[in-house]
Amino acid sequence: MNHPKTPTAILLLHCPDKQGIIAMVTDFINKNLGNIIYLDQHVDRTEGVFFMRVEWEIDKFLIPKNKIEEYFRTLYANQYDMSFRLYFNDYKPRMAIFVSKMSHCLYDLLARYTAGEWEVEIPLIISNHPDMEVVAKRFGIEYHCFQINKDNKEEQETKEIALLQEKHIDFIVLARYMQVITGNFINHYPNRIINIHHSFLPAFVGAKPYHAAFERGVKLIGATGHYVTTELDAGPIIEQDITRISHKDTVDNLIKKGRDLEKIVLSRSVEKHIQRKILAYKNKTIIFN
Repeated sequence: MNHPKTPTAILLLHCPDKQGIIAMVTDFINKNLGNIIYLDQHVDRTEGVFFMRVEWEIDKFLIPKNKIEEYFRTLYANQYDMSFRLYFNDYKPRMAIFVSKMSHCLYDLLARYTAGEWEVEIPLIISNHPDMEVVAKRFGIEYHCFQINKDNKEEQETKEIALLQEKHIDFIVLARYMQVITGNFINHYPNRIINIHHSFLPAFVGAKPYHAAFERGVKLIGATGHYVTTELDAGPIIEQDITRISHKDTVDNLIKKGRDLEKIVLSRSVEKHIQRKILAYKNKTIIFN
Protein backbone atom coordinates (compact mmCIF):
# COMPACT_ATOMS: atom_id res chain seq x y z
CA MET A 1 0.00 0.00 0.00
CA ASN A 2 1.42 3.39 -1.03
CA HIS A 3 1.20 6.05 1.64
CA PRO A 4 0.74 9.66 0.53
CA LYS A 5 3.96 11.67 0.51
CA THR A 6 4.45 14.38 3.07
CA PRO A 7 4.51 17.66 1.10
CA THR A 8 7.95 19.26 0.94
CA ALA A 9 9.59 22.35 -0.49
CA ILE A 10 13.02 22.21 -2.16
CA LEU A 11 15.22 25.29 -2.26
CA LEU A 12 18.27 25.52 -4.54
CA LEU A 13 20.36 28.65 -4.14
CA HIS A 14 23.70 30.30 -4.74
CA CYS A 15 25.13 33.64 -3.63
CA PRO A 16 28.41 35.33 -2.68
CA ASP A 17 29.87 33.44 0.26
CA LYS A 18 29.57 35.15 3.62
CA GLN A 19 29.09 34.19 7.25
CA GLY A 20 25.66 33.17 8.50
CA ILE A 21 23.89 31.97 5.35
CA ILE A 22 23.16 28.45 6.62
CA ALA A 23 21.93 29.83 9.95
CA MET A 24 19.69 32.32 8.13
CA VAL A 25 18.09 29.70 5.88
CA THR A 26 17.57 27.15 8.65
CA ASP A 27 16.19 29.83 10.97
CA PHE A 28 13.67 30.85 8.29
CA ILE A 29 12.51 27.24 8.05
CA ASN A 30 12.55 26.42 11.76
CA LYS A 31 10.77 29.50 13.06
CA ASN A 32 7.97 28.84 10.55
CA LEU A 33 7.62 25.23 11.79
CA GLY A 34 9.24 23.51 8.82
CA ASN A 35 11.01 20.20 9.43
CA ILE A 36 14.31 19.96 7.49
CA ILE A 37 14.81 16.52 5.93
CA TYR A 38 17.79 17.30 3.67
CA LEU A 39 20.53 19.91 3.70
CA ASP A 40 23.76 20.04 1.71
CA GLN A 41 26.04 22.93 0.85
CA HIS A 42 29.26 23.69 -0.97
CA VAL A 43 31.59 26.66 -1.12
CA ASP A 44 33.63 27.36 -4.25
CA ARG A 45 36.56 29.10 -2.60
CA THR A 46 38.09 30.11 -5.92
CA GLU A 47 34.95 31.93 -7.04
CA GLY A 48 33.82 32.87 -3.50
CA VAL A 49 30.35 31.44 -4.14
CA PHE A 50 28.10 29.55 -1.72
CA PHE A 51 25.77 26.79 -3.00
CA MET A 52 22.99 25.06 -1.07
CA ARG A 53 20.12 22.61 -1.41
CA VAL A 54 17.63 22.26 1.42
CA GLU A 55 14.34 20.35 1.57
CA TRP A 56 11.77 20.64 4.33
CA GLU A 57 8.29 19.39 5.18
CA ILE A 58 5.60 22.06 4.76
CA ASP A 59 2.50 20.31 6.10
CA LYS A 60 2.71 22.50 9.26
CA PHE A 61 4.58 25.44 7.71
CA LEU A 62 3.18 28.80 8.84
CA ILE A 63 3.72 30.54 5.49
CA PRO A 64 1.18 29.54 2.80
CA LYS A 65 2.72 27.50 0.00
CA ASN A 66 2.01 30.14 -2.62
CA LYS A 67 3.70 32.84 -0.52
CA ILE A 68 6.97 31.05 0.41
CA GLU A 69 8.90 32.29 -2.62
CA GLU A 70 7.78 35.90 -2.11
CA TYR A 71 8.61 35.86 1.62
CA PHE A 72 12.03 34.31 1.08
CA ARG A 73 12.95 36.73 -1.69
CA THR A 74 11.84 39.82 0.24
CA LEU A 75 13.26 38.89 3.64
CA TYR A 76 16.50 37.12 2.70
CA ALA A 77 17.39 36.68 -0.98
CA ASN A 78 17.60 40.38 -1.76
CA GLN A 79 19.74 41.00 1.33
CA TYR A 80 22.25 38.28 0.42
CA ASP A 81 22.30 38.91 -3.35
CA MET A 82 20.95 35.40 -3.75
CA SER A 83 19.75 33.53 -6.84
CA PHE A 84 17.34 30.74 -5.97
CA ARG A 85 14.67 28.40 -7.25
CA LEU A 86 11.87 26.89 -5.20
CA TYR A 87 10.20 23.58 -6.05
CA PHE A 88 7.55 21.37 -4.44
CA ASN A 89 7.58 17.58 -4.38
CA ASP A 90 3.90 17.28 -5.27
CA TYR A 91 4.48 18.71 -8.75
CA LYS A 92 5.53 16.28 -11.47
CA PRO A 93 7.72 18.05 -14.04
CA ARG A 94 6.64 17.60 -17.64
CA MET A 95 9.32 16.20 -19.93
CA ALA A 96 9.46 16.01 -23.73
CA ILE A 97 11.72 13.52 -25.49
CA PHE A 98 13.39 14.37 -28.79
CA VAL A 99 14.69 11.43 -30.85
CA SER A 100 15.84 10.70 -34.40
CA LYS A 101 16.36 7.11 -35.60
CA MET A 102 18.23 5.39 -32.75
CA SER A 103 15.94 3.74 -30.23
CA HIS A 104 18.16 2.54 -27.37
CA CYS A 105 17.99 5.67 -25.19
CA LEU A 106 14.30 6.19 -25.95
CA TYR A 107 13.38 2.66 -24.87
CA ASP A 108 15.40 3.02 -21.66
CA LEU A 109 13.74 6.32 -20.71
CA LEU A 110 10.25 5.00 -21.43
CA ALA A 111 10.87 1.75 -19.55
CA ARG A 112 11.90 3.67 -16.43
CA TYR A 113 8.94 6.02 -16.84
CA THR A 114 6.36 3.25 -17.17
CA ALA A 115 7.96 1.32 -14.28
CA GLY A 116 7.23 4.30 -12.05
CA GLU A 117 10.89 5.00 -11.25
CA TRP A 118 10.51 8.74 -11.83
CA GLU A 119 8.09 11.40 -10.62
CA VAL A 120 7.63 12.84 -14.10
CA GLU A 121 5.10 13.16 -16.91
CA ILE A 122 5.97 12.55 -20.59
CA PRO A 123 3.17 14.08 -22.67
CA LEU A 124 4.90 13.81 -26.05
CA ILE A 125 7.82 12.65 -28.17
CA ILE A 126 9.15 14.84 -30.98
CA SER A 127 11.27 13.62 -33.89
CA ASN A 128 12.64 14.71 -37.22
CA HIS A 129 11.88 11.24 -38.65
CA PRO A 130 8.80 8.98 -38.56
CA ASP A 131 10.78 5.86 -37.53
CA MET A 132 10.12 5.95 -33.76
CA GLU A 133 6.36 6.51 -33.98
CA VAL A 134 5.77 2.77 -33.45
CA VAL A 135 7.62 3.02 -30.12
CA ALA A 136 5.55 6.00 -29.00
CA LYS A 137 2.32 4.15 -29.84
CA ARG A 138 3.50 1.12 -27.88
CA PHE A 139 3.83 3.33 -24.79
CA GLY A 140 0.69 5.37 -25.48
CA ILE A 141 2.49 8.70 -25.91
CA GLU A 142 1.80 11.38 -28.51
CA TYR A 143 4.31 11.45 -31.37
CA HIS A 144 4.98 14.55 -33.48
CA CYS A 145 7.24 14.52 -36.52
CA PHE A 146 8.85 17.76 -37.70
CA GLN A 147 11.01 16.99 -40.71
CA ILE A 148 13.85 19.49 -40.79
CA ASN A 149 16.23 20.71 -43.48
CA LYS A 150 18.45 23.77 -43.78
CA ASP A 151 15.67 25.78 -45.44
CA ASN A 152 12.87 25.13 -42.93
CA LYS A 153 14.76 24.72 -39.64
CA GLU A 154 13.71 28.05 -38.12
CA GLU A 155 10.07 27.58 -39.14
CA GLN A 156 9.92 24.02 -37.77
CA GLU A 157 11.57 24.99 -34.49
CA THR A 158 9.01 27.76 -34.05
CA LYS A 159 6.26 25.15 -34.39
CA GLU A 160 8.04 22.83 -31.94
CA ILE A 161 8.36 25.61 -29.36
CA ALA A 162 4.65 26.44 -29.73
CA LEU A 163 3.75 22.78 -29.18
CA LEU A 164 6.02 22.50 -26.14
CA GLN A 165 4.45 25.61 -24.63
CA GLU A 166 0.95 24.33 -25.36
CA LYS A 167 1.79 21.11 -23.50
CA HIS A 168 3.42 23.05 -20.61
CA ILE A 169 6.74 21.24 -21.01
CA ASP A 170 9.26 21.97 -18.24
CA PHE A 171 12.34 20.33 -19.73
CA ILE A 172 13.54 18.39 -22.78
CA VAL A 173 15.66 15.26 -23.15
CA LEU A 174 17.56 14.65 -26.39
CA ALA A 175 17.62 10.86 -26.69
CA ARG A 176 20.09 10.74 -29.59
CA TYR A 177 18.37 13.55 -31.48
CA MET A 178 20.66 14.16 -34.41
CA GLN A 179 19.90 17.80 -35.10
CA VAL A 180 21.78 20.87 -33.90
CA ILE A 181 19.31 23.02 -31.97
CA THR A 182 19.45 26.75 -32.65
CA GLY A 183 20.25 29.41 -30.08
CA ASN A 184 16.70 30.76 -30.20
CA PHE A 185 15.31 27.35 -29.17
CA ILE A 186 17.93 26.88 -26.42
CA ASN A 187 17.17 30.31 -24.97
CA HIS A 188 13.57 29.20 -24.35
CA TYR A 189 14.86 26.36 -22.13
CA PRO A 190 18.14 27.44 -20.47
CA ASN A 191 19.65 24.54 -18.47
CA ARG A 192 16.50 22.59 -19.25
CA ILE A 193 17.64 20.63 -22.32
CA ILE A 194 19.59 17.47 -21.46
CA ASN A 195 21.72 15.81 -24.13
CA ILE A 196 23.65 12.55 -24.20
CA HIS A 197 26.96 12.69 -26.04
CA HIS A 198 28.39 9.42 -27.21
CA SER A 199 31.90 10.11 -25.99
CA PHE A 200 33.76 11.21 -22.89
CA LEU A 201 33.74 14.96 -23.49
CA PRO A 202 35.79 16.86 -24.37
CA ALA A 203 37.69 14.02 -26.10
CA PHE A 204 36.61 12.47 -29.42
CA VAL A 205 33.91 14.99 -30.28
CA GLY A 206 32.24 14.78 -33.65
CA ALA A 207 30.10 12.33 -35.58
CA LYS A 208 32.23 9.16 -35.25
CA PRO A 209 33.86 9.12 -31.81
CA TYR A 210 34.00 5.32 -31.61
CA HIS A 211 35.88 5.12 -34.89
CA ALA A 212 38.27 7.81 -33.65
CA ALA A 213 38.69 5.95 -30.34
CA PHE A 214 39.35 2.70 -32.21
CA GLU A 215 41.97 4.33 -34.41
CA ARG A 216 43.65 5.82 -31.35
CA GLY A 217 43.72 2.49 -29.51
CA VAL A 218 42.12 3.80 -26.33
CA LYS A 219 41.56 1.57 -23.30
CA LEU A 220 38.49 3.42 -22.02
CA ILE A 221 35.40 4.79 -23.72
CA GLY A 222 32.79 6.99 -22.11
CA ALA A 223 29.52 8.88 -22.38
CA THR A 224 28.56 12.35 -21.17
CA GLY A 225 25.21 13.79 -20.12
CA HIS A 226 25.11 17.59 -20.23
CA TYR A 227 22.87 20.61 -20.54
CA VAL A 228 22.68 22.08 -24.01
CA THR A 229 24.12 25.54 -24.66
CA THR A 230 24.71 27.49 -27.83
CA GLU A 231 28.30 26.19 -27.90
CA LEU A 232 28.00 22.69 -29.38
CA ASP A 233 28.67 19.85 -26.90
CA ALA A 234 30.18 22.30 -24.41
CA GLY A 235 27.36 22.83 -21.90
CA PRO A 236 27.50 22.11 -18.14
CA ILE A 237 28.27 18.42 -17.57
CA ILE A 238 25.80 16.51 -15.38
CA GLU A 239 27.03 12.94 -15.49
CA GLN A 240 29.82 10.87 -17.06
CA ASP A 241 30.84 7.24 -17.00
CA ILE A 242 33.35 4.94 -18.65
CA THR A 243 33.87 1.29 -19.54
CA ARG A 244 37.12 -0.55 -20.23
CA ILE A 245 37.96 -1.94 -23.64
CA SER A 246 40.93 -3.77 -25.09
CA HIS A 247 42.70 -4.50 -28.37
CA LYS A 248 40.23 -7.39 -28.87
CA ASP A 249 37.24 -5.04 -29.23
CA THR A 250 36.03 -4.22 -32.72
CA VAL A 251 34.30 -0.98 -33.67
CA ASP A 252 30.98 -2.86 -33.40
CA ASN A 253 31.87 -3.92 -29.85
CA LEU A 254 32.74 -0.34 -28.97
CA ILE A 255 29.40 0.90 -30.34
CA LYS A 256 27.47 -1.75 -28.37
CA LYS A 257 29.30 -0.98 -25.13
CA GLY A 258 28.95 2.73 -25.83
CA ARG A 259 25.19 2.50 -26.29
CA ASP A 260 24.83 0.72 -22.95
CA LEU A 261 26.78 3.56 -21.35
CA GLU A 262 24.68 6.20 -23.11
CA LYS A 263 21.47 4.74 -21.64
CA ILE A 264 22.88 4.66 -18.11
CA VAL A 265 24.44 8.14 -18.20
CA LEU A 266 21.39 9.77 -19.79
CA SER A 267 19.02 8.18 -17.27
CA ARG A 268 21.20 9.27 -14.35
CA SER A 269 21.26 12.81 -15.73
CA VAL A 270 17.48 12.90 -16.15
CA GLU A 271 16.92 11.48 -12.67
CA LYS A 272 19.11 14.12 -11.04
CA HIS A 273 17.22 16.84 -12.90
CA ILE A 274 13.82 15.45 -11.86
CA GLN A 275 14.95 15.23 -8.24
CA ARG A 276 16.09 18.88 -8.29
CA LYS A 277 19.65 17.90 -7.36
CA ILE A 278 21.48 19.99 -9.97
CA LEU A 279 22.55 23.59 -9.62
CA ALA A 280 24.09 25.01 -12.78
CA TYR A 281 26.52 27.90 -12.33
CA LYS A 282 28.41 29.41 -15.24
CA ASN A 283 29.46 26.34 -17.26
CA LYS A 284 29.61 23.85 -14.41
CA THR A 285 27.15 21.96 -12.26
CA ILE A 286 26.95 21.38 -8.53
CA ILE A 287 25.40 17.90 -8.06
CA PHE A 288 23.88 17.33 -4.65
CA ASN A 289 23.74 13.69 -3.49
